[in-house]
Amino acid sequence: MTDLIKRVVIENVTPAVDNGRFPARRAVNETVTISADIFVDGHDRLAARLLYRRAGASQWRQIPMHLLVNDLWQASFIPREMGIYEYTVTAWIDRFDTWRSQVSKKRADGQNVSVELMEGARMAEEAAARAKKEDADQLNRLAEQLMSSAAAEHPDVFLNDTVFAGFMKRYPDLSSQVDYPKVLPVRIEPRRALYSTWYEMFPRSCADDDPARHGTFKDCIKRLPYIAGMGFDVLYLPPIHPIGHTHRKGKNNTITAVPGDPGSPWAIGAKAGGHKTIHPKLGTLEDFRELLARAREHGIDIALDMAFQCSPDHPYVTDHPEWFHLRPDGSIQYAENPPKKYQDIYPFAFDTPHYESLRRELLDVIEYWIDQGVRIFRVDNPHTKPLRFWEWLIDECKKAYPETIFLAEAFTRPKTMYRLAKGGFTQSYTYFTWRNLKWEIEQYFDTLTQTGVKEFLWPSLWPNTPDILPEFLQLGGRPAFILRLMLAATLSSSYGIYGPAFELCVNQPLDPGGEEYMDSEKYEIHHWDLEAPNTIRPFITRINRIRRENPALQQTRNLMFHPVDKEEILCFSKFTDDFSNIIFVAANLDPHHTHSAWVQLPFEQMGVPVGKSFQMHDLVSDARYLWHEGYNYLEIDPGVVPVQVFRIRRRMRTENDFDYFM
Repeated sequence: MTDLIKRVVIENVTPAVDNGRFPARRAVNETVTISADIFVDGHDRLAARLLYRRAGASQWRQIPMHLLVNDLWQASFIPREMGIYEYTVTAWIDRFDTWRSQVSKKRADGQNVSVELMEGARMAEEAAARAKKEDADQLNRLAEQLMSSAAAEHPDVFLNDTVFAGFMKRYPDLSSQVDYPKVLPVRIEPRRALYSTWYEMFPRSCADDDPARHGTFKDCIKRLPYIAGMGFDVLYLPPIHPIGHTHRKGKNNTITAVPGDPGSPWAIGAKAGGHKTIHPKLGTLEDFRELLARAREHGIDIALDMAFQCSPDHPYVTDHPEWFHLRPDGSIQYAENPPKKYQDIYPFAFDTPHYESLRRELLDVIEYWIDQGVRIFRVDNPHTKPLRFWEWLIDECKKAYPETIFLAEAFTRPKTMYRLAKGGFTQSYTYFTWRNLKWEIEQYFDTLTQTGVKEFLWPSLWPNTPDILPEFLQLGGRPAFILRLMLAATLSSSYGIYGPAFELCVNQPLDPGGEEYMDSEKYEIHHWDLEAPNTIRPFITRINRIRRENPALQQTRNLMFHPVDKEEILCFSKFTDDFSNIIFVAANLDPHHTHSAWVQLPFEQMGVPVGKSFQMHDLVSDARYLWHEGYNYLEIDPGVVPVQVFRIRRRMRTENDFDYFM
């Protein structure tokens, strides 16, 4: 068929990130729903198919698409393997369905349809020519019957014949078929990428038996039951490599270290080695492998910090000075973000003529730790390196190890964050850390979950990091920590905390108005009293258990905010596709005062039968309330718990006529 007479139009196929330049993102066993606008001039009926396959496969799998409303068609598939999948859409005029619709209308109007039956017979004969023999024989018999006097007297028998319709659907006339001109990609990630619960910890601060001793990997192993007991499944370690001595930072980031100062783990490299070496005081490579194995026994994956930068003492500086910026005086340029200076760190010069050898070495660093068993990397400041470098490096890693997860620690401009995610970063830090007011939270998360951003950026929410002690935590006390923890854990399916500072509610800044911790663990070894009376560990443990037990909280794109006429009260819900699990969250954003509000839920949209009462089970306090259609009352005292996490349990009637709650 020439382009001049192709009548079917296929537009707006989604998801399509930058028109297919980058893959959309889904997880293994997560439904991938493809939508498209498909239409034609006139009144002809259409048929459409979704074609999908794993990249590299020779055969396409085909699924019929279904018309929803206003020319919007949709179909879904569930990928069972990690890696890149491809999909496209094809559509054609369904001559049989069009014929059946028109004949039915004429019959209803009392018109003679004998000629139309002849057309149906011809379509059956044409389908027989496309069919395998046994089906062709039946189609030819149907064609003969359509030409009979019995058909003329009772055409409805053929119009409603499901066997006839089944054959015609099986062997359609594809002469009008139009194929969407693009094959679009979707990257299928491991389940841990979609749903994960991170805990950040400095290994050198884990020597619980001796506050004066540098912690080791063996000490980390002893800490594993504590971390697993709270419900975390990813243990993130800051850089574990040797730390440089030249320009080593002292306590509270002073420019002069005193004897005994351990230095910043991000100043990587010393005589003992660089990015492929372990700090001698942490232990051996065998000790690290044991930590990996023991962590897996607790259901925990180890995530390593990957900071592509060097201390002045790194072997790269001596062996490959061409990988760094040389100043006119012959010195190497250290890292700066004026007025801040980082004299203990040399950034790589990615614009070097020796870029190829540099990038190959950095890929080799990642692959070295993959060979040791690491599959999760938190990447430090990726926005300060070329975006196309990350696109290349992550693609190279995922070709061989599709289960690898990369978290981008990029607190930078939105479009740069988006490009990092499009280019392959599995998860991304976000601005959640500074979104405290209701309008800020709703506006920001609407962008993340209700726009095209949801197709490529998976948010990881962190209420604190070793670099960031937000003002809200400094001023809000214990309720603020509980509130931000519970918001992070429920707004997104992936979140993390920097501990033990978080569960112990450490909130003393170095300077008023600043976000650096007093006596920051980045520059000194801490001894933590894990059993301190002010710990919020029980709340963390409970909310992580709630996340594990409720699949609705293991997704992010299903977030729905609900209007509440109270600026201090934030309400939102999440539910699974089949509505078997419905979670409603109400949060008092003011950590100092009790607030109340009336809220009305969209029953039908949430799958709750209109006119029925239902039970609201607060999974935090274990209290239960009976709510009804219309407005219901909320009162939240932050001094008790600033957030209520309800599971909606619908009242159902069993076959034995007993009431129960789902």
